[in-house]
Amino acid sequence: MRVGGNSIHRFSNTSVLSVCAIDAPKSVTSAAIDAELAEVYQRVNLRPGMMQRLAGIEERRWWNEGTTFVDGAAMAGAKAMAEAGVQPGEIGLIVNTSVSRAHLEPSTAVAVHHTLGLPTSCLNFDVTNACLGFVNGMQLASAMIDNGQIDYALVVNGEDAQEIHTKTIERLRNGADDARSVYEQFASLTLGSGAAAMVLGRTDRHPEGHRYLGGVTRAGSEHHLLCVGTMDHMQTDSTGLMNAGIALSADLWAESADDFGWRSGISRYVMHQVSNVHTRAIAKVFDLDLERVPLTFPQRGNLGPAAIPFTLAGVVDELAAGDRVLLLGIGSGLNASITEIVW
Repeated sequence: MRVGGNSIHRFSNTSVLSVCAIDAPKSVTSAAIDAELAEVYQRVNLRPGMMQRLAGIEERRWWNEGTTFVDGAAMAGAKAMAEAGVQPGEIGLIVNTSVSRAHLEPSTAVAVHHTLGLPTSCLNFDVTNACLGFVNGMQLASAMIDNGQIDYALVVNGEDAQEIHTKTIERLRNGADDARSVYEQFASLTLGSGAAAMVLGRTDRHPEGHRYLGGVTRAGSEHHLLCVGTMDHMQTDSTGLMNAGIALSADLWAESADDFGWRSGISRYVMHQVSNVHTRAIAKVFDLDLERVPLTFPQRGNLGPAAIPFTLAGVVDELAAGDRVLLLGIGSGLNASITEIVW
């Protein structure tokens, strides 16, 4: 790593064996949220339709009553293990990467570990790093696989946006007295619920797997106050966050794209899913073909750390052996990451 530059990670013996998504079943449309905020918009002189018009988000999802994000993560994990043909007793590590959490301790990972019946020898912990948590979980798991500590790892994520939606709507209806109050909490209403999971294993044992080559990350922690959230309140400088994230990503790309050969030959660019504006801005900076950028945010919203694996899971049937896939993300903090999988 060069001081002031990117952190590089390369893996030699790790492959993705499966990646799966679980949909939360209840659709909540942006039009329905607009209807609940109609009096607020009138009071602060804003037009409804911002989520559709500016973000391009038509709907997002909630879990059914009685189903939690932990259940979602466990369902995704069970599906990923089944598709990989890996038994629970073979998993040496489970990393939960959910932003959602019910309490500070114990970790959410232990609940998923228990639900899946993983062995007592399976190391388990949470990794939280805003929307990059899942990619960070992949990085940690791959380092342990490459050094021979484990044979298989399971990375899971489950998110539940219902509480922050309902609390934000209530707070705006009872207290918003100007447009700024709405804009600062606008991002909260673009969040969605869902789950995803990935099994990683040793390439030398699984030639049928998809090679995880590694990638680069870059930090811009001077921007750590641009988006600050709890489980029921998130305050975001959306414009400042996007501009800082794009600048950080542009520096990362400029320093790494030629070294990794990313300027050509890429089949899919799987981005963190935020909005139309964000997607087009990143595509312009990196000179990406938007036809190769699959989108889930219009119907799922911003799924946080689940967004990248959830979106990847949606295109696996379109990929052929040898296709190169880039995972691109920016997480509040700020951190930016690009990582490559060869299908």
